[in-house]
Amino acid sequence: MFERISNSWKLAMSSWRVLKTDKKLVLFPLVSGVALLLVLASFAVPFALLARNGWIDDVQQNGVPVWVYAVTFLFYYCNYFVIVFFNSALTSCALMRLNGDEPRLGDGFRMAFSRLPQIAAWALVAATVGMLLKMIESAHEKAGQIISAVLGTAWSIMTFFVVPVLVVEKVGPFAAISRSVAILKKAWGESLVGTIGLGLLTFLLVLPGIALLAGGVWLMFGAEMFAVGLVVIGVAVLYLIGVSLVTSALQSIYLAAMYQFAAHERVPQGFDREMLAGAFKAKPSGRVSDDRIM
Repeated sequence: MFERISNSWKLAMSSWRVLKTDKKLVLFPLVSGVALLLVLASFAVPFALLARNGWIDDVQQNGVPVWVYAVTFLFYYCNYFVIVFFNSALTSCALMRLNGDEPRLGDGFRMAFSRLPQIAAWALVAATVGMLLKMIESAHEKAGQIISAVLGTAWSIMTFFVVPVLVVEKVGPFAAISRSVAILKKAWGESLVGTIGLGLLTFLLVLPGIALLAGGVWLMFGAEMFAVGLVVIGVAVLYLIGVSLVTSALQSIYLAAMYQFAAHERVPQGFDREMLAGAFKAKPSGRVSDDRIM
């Protein structure tokens, strides 16, 4: 276990070096976040207007109307579609970088647009599962939460490689799940344990932001320097947003690298073959494919 965790840290640092080489990859999570805020606003504003007109009182008296569930599902779907679309664009650019190419942002978006049918179908499946898990969680208090957490974890594991499969292999959602599970069986060890390395790196990056937040709060209330403390807190928030963007990009780079080696036995540029080979439950054949996968 300690060897795997050490290996996962090395893989996380390899992902970090790839991101340093191509810093523009963080723009995909940034645009995705903006798009998600727009989706949230497009649903929240109409509901806020309804609430002003006494709709909540009507719901309390007559119950939640059926159309609310349909709108909630649509909200889930739009969120998943945005997330998968931008993750697909980022994964496409990451795979190009790992193959030694010089990707542009337009390359990622073109690839994502070319996979719109697959992305739309997968978003539908993911939204349905997400809605069902939420219903299970709401059905019973503690039992529902436990069952939903267990099923949600299993679902996350099964679909670990779905996005790169959609991007590269251009298959439907159920074939993508099957393929993801098959790849995961080969790369069981580091694919999941490897997230510990990314988690540790994220923790180290977050620490300065937490320190800034604490310092800002102290300046505002302890030293009674409200304006200075507010500025420090603002800087801390911007820093933490930046960390979120970076870690999101790192996750996609790491996933793309693992997929490329597990599915195609091709060593990604910036990664070590022996380090990758140590991640696998079933060792690859030993040959290095020179075939491009993008």
